[in-house]
Amino acid sequence: MPELPEVETTRRGIAPHVEGKKVIKVIVRQPKLRWPISPEISTLLPGLTIKRVKRRAKYLLIETEKGTLIIHLGMSGSLRVINANILPEKHEHIDIIFNDNKCLRYKDPRRFGCLLWTSTPIQQHKLIQHLGPEPLSDAFDLANFYPKAKSKKVAIKRLIMDGHIVVGVGNIYASEALFLSGIHPKRTANNISKTRLSNLVIAIKDILAQAIEQGGTTLKDFVNSEGKPGYFQQTLNVYGRAKQPCTHCKTPIKQIVIGQRSTFYCPQCQR
Repeated sequence: MPELPEVETTRRGIAPHVEGKKVIKVIVRQPKLRWPISPEISTLLPGLTIKRVKRRAKYLLIETEKGTLIIHLGMSGSLRVINANILPEKHEHIDIIFNDNKCLRYKDPRRFGCLLWTSTPIQQHKLIQHLGPEPLSDAFDLANFYPKAKSKKVAIKRLIMDGHIVVGVGNIYASEALFLSGIHPKRTANNISKTRLSNLVIAIKDILAQAIEQGGTTLKDFVNSEGKPGYFQQTLNVYGRAKQPCTHCKTPIKQIVIGQRSTFYCPQCQR
């Protein structure tokens, strides 16, 4: 699944090509995504100008003067900007065509993504209104995180993947941030010192910023808006490295399941 860095990479990739452009046509070849695409999108969007492309958690928000298009890439979705006359490939379900003959094309083999329209303020939308702070914002700091952690008797990995606590810390980056902060993923949140929680906040910010800078992790189903994979996979310390030596102490990396998600950690470096 594309995680926050992949979604931010996509946002940065498409924004310069679509902001300020007028939509002239919307083609929906497959309306059955996670939620059915409303037919009104094909009539509402044409004639509108894209003001901004923003991101909230893993949602891409394409703002116009009359509302916002909400896009989630799901398990396998991707967006790219191409010439509108290029014939669609398999699983390319939606085209948003602009007045310069460019096309924002959505591809989703597994169809777990979504494309929704809202004319109400985006912060009031049911998918957005209860989300926690952005991990790279000033709102996510120790003062915000510490009381939430101390009140929760759950595994720390589950806590930092809870979108009500902080958004966008997906499975890969949760494992990596816990490794960098030396915290065992199963340790209960309320049993971790303030100093170690501070280190975790710093690690989350660092690992996500680094991943965004490097273009997002190369996942099997992800390509960015330029059709190129990301590069962060080359520097993963624990994720996907079960039984391989730890990059710090050479102890074999262990793999367990927490919250039905594969979790990787070093039993020597993480306590």
